[in-house]
Amino acid sequence: MMIDETDKRLLAALQHNAHLTAQELGDILHLSPSQAGRRRQRLEAEGLIKSYAAKLDPQRLGLHVQAFVQIQLGTHGPDQAKSIARLIATRPEVISAWTLTGEADYMLRVFCADLQALNTLIHEILLPHSAVSRVQSQIVMDQFKHDAPLPI
Repeated sequence: MMIDETDKRLLAALQHNAHLTAQELGDILHLSPSQAGRRRQRLEAEGLIKSYAAKLDPQRLGLHVQAFVQIQLGTHGPDQAKSIARLIATRPEVISAWTLTGEADYMLRVFCADLQALNTLIHEILLPHSAVSRVQSQIVMDQFKHDAPLPI
């Protein structure tokens, strides 16, 4: 899959505003609207553009606590990994999750309404799981750089 400089400029523009019309993209890229639209469709079909989404304000939605939660497993095996992955997938508070190297096995980014909701997630959902041996959380005090576009 080859992308050229025009594709990169198109992707960068869409990362900043996914609502750009073919006309607007064409103006930015110095292409006709139909050429810009075809490029966008090709990048979507090739999977470089995975989806389009709205960025919501968690505070206005009543999600006042953002935290990173590290999980360490007691034993490591495919069954434990599948089991914890299934649990994490069911929790709406968990907006992203990673497997890691190092001391923690998993890192979760969570949004909760308040500290009690975070406490419930940790003490009533995560810690009781049979594969989990340790949970550690870091509460976000301030986010001074928000999720940025990918460097293209």
